[in-house]
Amino acid sequence: MEKFRIAKKSNGTYFGPCLEMINRHGLISGATGTGKTITMKLFVESLSQKGIPTFVVDVKGDLNGFEIAGKSSDKLVKRLEMLAENLPDFQSFPVQYWDLFGENGLPIRTTISDMGPLLLSRLLDLNDVQTSILHTLFKLADDEGLLLLDFKDIKALVDFAYANSTSLPEGYGSLNKASLSAIMRQLNVFEQQKVSDFFGEQALEIEDFIGFDEGKGFINLVDASKLFMNPKLYSTFLLWLLSELYETFPEEGDLEQPKMVFFFDEAHLIFDKISPVLLNQIEQVVRLIRSKGIGIYFVTQSPTDIPDSVLGQLGNRIQHGLRAYTAKEIKQLKLAAQGFRVNPELDIEKALLELGVGEALVSFLDEKGVPEVTERVQILAPSSAFGHVDGVDCFKNLSLKAKYQLPLDRESAFEKLHEVASKANSARDKGKDTDKDIGKKESATPKKQAAPKRRGRKPDTMVEKVTKSFLSSLGRSVGSSLARGLLGTLKKL
Repeated sequence: MEKFRIAKKSNGTYFGPCLEMINRHGLISGATGTGKTITMKLFVESLSQKGIPTFVVDVKGDLNGFEIAGKSSDKLVKRLEMLAENLPDFQSFPVQYWDLFGENGLPIRTTISDMGPLLLSRLLDLNDVQTSILHTLFKLADDEGLLLLDFKDIKALVDFAYANSTSLPEGYGSLNKASLSAIMRQLNVFEQQKVSDFFGEQALEIEDFIGFDEGKGFINLVDASKLFMNPKLYSTFLLWLLSELYETFPEEGDLEQPKMVFFFDEAHLIFDKISPVLLNQIEQVVRLIRSKGIGIYFVTQSPTDIPDSVLGQLGNRIQHGLRAYTAKEIKQLKLAAQGFRVNPELDIEKALLELGVGEALVSFLDEKGVPEVTERVQILAPSSAFGHVDGVDCFKNLSLKAKYQLPLDRESAFEKLHEVASKANSARDKGKDTDKDIGKKESATPKKQAAPKRRGRKPDTMVEKVTKSFLSSLGRSVGSSLARGLLGTLKKL
């Protein structure tokens, strides 16, 4: 079974993951400044050389050197002499640049409907009551075929629900106006923070991540230096992407090599203050997505940043040095050491404190899927340029630029609900005129004894009849409601 060469031991033995086991997921962890970024860079290059596309989040803005061949330096030569290694085969790699805000790469967008209520409620930081109401609003939109594409659509739906909170069709209940107002306030806040730019069309099609150039897999690099300033949006974006991967790709079984590999940097933010329900869904996605030929690698400072239920599914591990100065850090160090397979010749806990920059403890899955014993190694050198490179053309893929650069704005919930609001206002005005005419007639005729009140449901007002008629016509035109997957995102049927 073929293995990558990621690291080297002092005795000359090379270490790296087995090609067929890469989709068993993995973890790259270590304290700040210990070499995680270089390790991830080398791993990504190795995958690209094998024709495997990758997705990488660039939080610090220092990973755009992939398409520039590296060059020698005194520091590099000195390190390679220590490892008894020759200079690497300096080369460039094909890169496709992305950026949620469209500044340093093609914009990534999704629709409100695609994201779903579970992730949107996390993004908006809603409480349990508000979250349940948001789920009800999405059910109404899904059942009636209302397209929620951008922020103005979800705001129009909230407005509609507020105006008709007690007269929605049966099955949706009565919605609390105070909670609806709170949801609207959160939407306004995030709209002012430009979070709304992430929602709209043309929505990203995950298949566009898969590309090749002269046999090398494309490196999809997301510039997240600005996105990372909004941790809630950053983590929700990664969760949405994880869900999209699961819902988009078909079952493949065990492949000779993965179809694609994703690297999620600053992964601790994904699990920060996460609800038990969402965590359970993430655990299922991570467990099941490997059979779709997708590998997921979390990059973070400590293994304890990842919940045990997810950590247990990460078979390939690269652990850089940890620092332990406080009682909490000492506890984290002990837990990190316990996550590696024991090597009788290595004190793992002690080694974690002694690892220098570029050193790591590694344990990869062998050809049978069994974790290898932990080894202390030196990480090898990448082949492309280190650090940030100025003057890179982030929009050179003309076909994708034509597809994603300019936003689209087709008819959706905003226009439909504006239509029903106009009809309701007209009905309300007509009702007022009718009441005036009835009042005039009653004043001109002698009063009769009032008829006894009938028991039963109060008849619908003119406005309620217009609203229900509108929703009923929507349902007939669409034919069926939308279906949602594990994380609440739309299924790709």
